[in-house]
Amino acid sequence: MTSETPLTSRQRIRRAYSPQTLETLGEHLIERLGEHLSQLQRRDEVVLNWKLPEPNLSLAHETLSTAGDDPELLSRFRGLIEIAIRHGHNLHHPRYIGHQVPASIPLAGLFDALGSITNQVMAVYEMGPWATSVERALIERWGAVLGLTPGTFSGLVTHGGSLANLTALLTARNVSLKESWSQGIGHSNRLPVLVTQADAHYCVTRSAGILGIGTEQVIKVPLDGRRRMDPNALDDILARLRKEGTPIVAVSASACATPIGAFDPLNEIADICERHDVWMHVDAAHGGAVSFSEKHRHLIDGIARADSFICDAHKTLFVPALCAFVFYKDKQHRFETFQQDAPYLFDPSAPGMANIDSGMVTIECTKRAATYGLWGVWSLFGQQIFSDLIDETFATTRLFYEKLCEAEDFEPLHEPECNIQVFRYLPPSKYDLSEQEVGELNRKVRRHLMESGEFYIVQTNLDGVGALRVCVMNPLTNEADLDQLLSSIRTSALQLLESE
Repeated sequence: MTSETPLTSRQRIRRAYSPQTLETLGEHLIERLGEHLSQLQRRDEVVLNWKLPEPNLSLAHETLSTAGDDPELLSRFRGLIEIAIRHGHNLHHPRYIGHQVPASIPLAGLFDALGSITNQVMAVYEMGPWATSVERALIERWGAVLGLTPGTFSGLVTHGGSLANLTALLTARNVSLKESWSQGIGHSNRLPVLVTQADAHYCVTRSAGILGIGTEQVIKVPLDGRRRMDPNALDDILARLRKEGTPIVAVSASACATPIGAFDPLNEIADICERHDVWMHVDAAHGGAVSFSEKHRHLIDGIARADSFICDAHKTLFVPALCAFVFYKDKQHRFETFQQDAPYLFDPSAPGMANIDSGMVTIECTKRAATYGLWGVWSLFGQQIFSDLIDETFATTRLFYEKLCEAEDFEPLHEPECNIQVFRYLPPSKYDLSEQEVGELNRKVRRHLMESGEFYIVQTNLDGVGALRVCVMNPLTNEADLDQLLSSIRTSALQLLESE
């Protein structure tokens, strides 16, 4: 058959499903990715292949428009893989120290591919028996590591921390506001509130809007000098709300909050929530993984006292996105999230399966096998690898903080509790810049570094002034990378100052 001879529909389908083609293309993919990761570890590539959206979008359209009956699938596959690599973000570069997205353990991706290629899905046990079993085992094992009592708690896995927080807060709403699932929340004389840490992730406020509480009904608790929730302020707020008769959906604490990585004092918050009979939730998307570290697990002391909390494995357990856990201290609460039936899914002849079918407790019906990557890494290396990753990245961040303290032209804006550090470059006094101008200079420096591809860091606002923020999400980032970052910031800042 020549390339001019069009394929029939049956031939195209057989070609797409060919095991031999999968093997051939898969071998090339692994070989190319191995080469790519080696280049990144040698720092031979840029961190971010920066381009404006228009050319990337144009190229994406072109790849779709040139698809067809090309007999040389391997050649085309090679080209597509190369395009994806050359136009993507290289999170595995040791000089990627930006957002809270990790250089995931590459081997975890192979297990994810196993689930994706065989399309292991969940909702009911019979559709994904192994995926369901793996998820349940990981919930039980990680829950125990976190300090929950085996046999008394429950949990689920969902796609991302935002959805995990929404799910847990929906449960809190249904428990705290009886009949809200069936009647809504407007039948109360007073509008309910959600009480949060002032630096809480925006998804918590977004959840209030989705759940019908309303974003204007979110009460933010003031912070202490370390940007943690102030327990005394929380106690005063809850006392006032109870005195007024205002319904309280939950108190949402952070471990840790995104701006500087501050961990709220969870035991003190738990004491206050218990005294006022309020549901306690903890967003531990980033910080829950410290449970594996003997050095750092004290940061989440008290988390097992919360009624609900979330932890993202796709952050500081270093597995591919998305893999977010929701935990309930009382296992009965898992059925409070949704109060409806789906008889075409849930078999009344096997009522015991309701305890294991994920569709009973998650917003998703069909759900991918999100825990295959975590299961594979844990089963290969044991849980010690997670302690190693936490301890190494936290230590690197501490080293960076010490370098900032020693440098006269840099200012660390807090002492790090985890792998997040916010700081500013301070230009020479001869430039006579205001505080706001210094903040703007730091933003411009960040942009220059990002577009150059030398480093990827992010910018933030702290107390209304621009600042730089790093999050060490690659255990291979080393001291030389940190030294070079400081040097590159200085060089870039002075070039910008001299050009203005």
